[in-house]
Amino acid sequence: MEQSGTSALLQGAVQDLSSDVVSALRGGDHVRVAGTGAVDGLAGGLAVAAVRVLGADLLLPHILSRTPAAPEALTVFRQTVEAFPPRADAAPIVVWSHWAMSRTLRRLDAPQAGSPAGDEGAEPEAGWLDEATWPFLTHQLAVLAPLAVPGEDCAVARVARSRPVDLARGFVRAVRRRDWQQAAGAGRWLTLLDGVPDTLGLETGLDFVELMGGSDPRVALQVEAARAMRWTGAFV
Repeated sequence: MEQSGTSALLQGAVQDLSSDVVSALRGGDHVRVAGTGAVDGLAGGLAVAAVRVLGADLLLPHILSRTPAAPEALTVFRQTVEAFPPRADAAPIVVWSHWAMSRTLRRLDAPQAGSPAGDEGAEPEAGWLDEATWPFLTHQLAVLAPLAVPGEDCAVARVARSRPVDLARGFVRAVRRRDWQQAAGAGRWLTLLDGVPDTLGLETGLDFVELMGGSDPRVALQVEAARAMRWTGAFV
């Protein structure tokens, strides 16, 4: 019972953080999302755990708008990166999620983190995606949606760029399966890719995903990220 209660608290905390990010992406208060809103209302351990689940997307509004994040948010973000380093046997997706957070921290907090600006750290390998089937590829990329940001050049992004048609198929499959979170994550990637079939109707598809799954703030976050990035630009 206690474990179930803890899980419910964590899920609620992640939902609250996601809602704050959505508000910021829609033109809300960037300061509030960056440490004076949902993060401040959480106990230290719960805050770190919730930030770990949400990952680099906690600071996405600042990455897209190139605005500074509040010190409180950077502190809990840094604590999360330091508290949860990947184990030697960690799955690739865990390693890449941690790398995405570390890279975001370096971009926004290089002086305080003690890392020179531009030092992105060692990039993990992405060989597990080389021969991935399109359904598996879509699932993995949806989980790694925080890496789908304009200007990102990493192995995972390069895989996505090389397989827009497969990812489009995965987006359609996710919609048909009513897996709104996977569809939203895939749609976020597709927003940045060249070679996406016009027949996909991505913009209309994302509107539908928002309508059907937008009550989940984590779905809304991916849809709003995709919309915000339409104006920011694709991968370089």
